[in-house]
Amino acid sequence: MFGLTVHRKQNFEKTISDATEALKTEGFGVLTTIDVQNTLKEKIGVDFKRYTILGACNPSFAHRALQTSDEIGLLLPCNVVVTEEKNGETKVSIFDPLTMTKIVENPELEKIAKEVQEKLLRVVHSLHVH
Repeated sequence: MFGLTVHRKQNFEKTISDATEALKTEGFGVLTTIDVQNTLKEKIGVDFKRYTILGACNPSFAHRALQTSDEIGLLLPCNVVVTEEKNGETKVSIFDPLTMTKIVENPELEKIAKEVQEKLLRVVHSLHVH
């Protein structure tokens, strides 16, 4: 697994709103929003479930990570995926930054990844309890 996941009974729009707010509380902004369902429909005529990718970034942590290696940018921003499940519930999956440390061996990056993971775990917890 390379993600932190929470299942919610809230609807899709509410979950996106709550996820965005929880990320903001932890110092993350959403830089990009990709509506996968709409994109697949428009580009290749495929019907797909509601699926949105939020590109979240915490500028301070991104800056610190980029100082360890220019190529870390390949792993940024931190993707947050919101999907609508068949039962009408939603699922939020957040990229676990510790996954980066399996790709790039760097003690400084590992320290940063652990700090970011703590923040993202609080996001997941916030979404779980609300």
